Order: sequence, then structure tokens, then C-alpha cells
Amino acid sequence: MKAMVYAKSCIQCGLCVSVCPEVFSLLPGQTAVAQDEDIPTDLQLSVQAAAEGCPTDAISLQ
Repeated sequence: MKAMVYAKSCIQCGLCVSVCPEVFSLLPGQTAVAQDEDIPTDLQLSVQAAAEGCPTDAISLQ
């Protein structure tokens, strides 16, 4: 599984980072980003929760 954040949709709310900081990061004044590696199995539920909780559906999982 991989995660991607659509920069045009991200409103920088930080929800994804608070749910799964191991995969998502957010720098001041920038949109959130996801690590560019396969997500470890033990983090996949957290990443899925972050994607489902995103208020603008800016996170895509593949």
C-alpha cells in the first residue's frame, strides 16, 4: 500500500499527521505529504483511518 496527498485538495488541517505521523508530515505553510515508500503492514489501518478522516478527501491509497 502507498499513500499520496493531493496538494490542491489539502487544507493543512493536520489530521493525517495526528493519526499517523509515521507516514504523513506537514511543514508550516505547506501541504501535507506522505512517505514515498510502501507502508508497513502495522501502519496500514492508521493510514486508512487518516484517509477516511480527511475532510477534503485529499489522501489517495493505492
